Amino acid sequence: MGAIFAEDSYGKIPGALPFSSINLIGTSRMPKPAIAVSFKTFCLSPGDLQSAVQIADSTLQEGQGMHGSFGRDNTFNTMVAVGPDFKSSFVDSVPVGNADIAITMAHILGLKLPSKGKLTGRVLNEALKNGADKVQFQSKSIASEPSAAGKSTIMLYQQVGRQLYFDEACYVNPRGTGQNPCR
Repeated sequence: MGAIFAEDSYGKIPGALPFSSINLIGTSRMPKPAIAVSFKTFCLSPGDLQSAVQIADSTLQEGQGMHGSFGRDNTFNTMVAVGPDFKSSFVDSVPVGNADIAITMAHILGLKLPSKGKLTGRVLNEALKNGADKVQFQSKSIASEPSAAGKSTIMLYQQVGRQLYFDEACYVNPRGTGQNPCR
């Protein structure tokens, strides 16, 4: 089983993290689920994301990810920006995500995007020609209380200011795990 998340109004549920930990709270008119479980993911060759296997209702083969899990093979991405407003030959180690694209482009064009919620992304200043040389970020983790079976949902993420970037999450027995409990 992959990571487990539960609706915040139920309080702390052993083995699960709250929806708020992954910003799964909003104003949709659709009914909210009580619980969300990601598909189980593992790599046939440790550290090789191309060998990832996802236990799911799909006929895809290993390495053909489908974005249904919280495994690193589903959350790792590469972003490339080219143009007169971006630094040349710049490699950025600061986390970025899809939500950062629109707000960065609006910034370059001098536009103000109206915000409808908290998931707005950030301007990728460090990648812009006249942007900051360094942007501070932190790598963090959060773990649920253990379930009766001794397992917890553990999530690894990075944070730039208030913006969160999710690396991976898993449901494991945290005792005896190394630096990355999800692998």
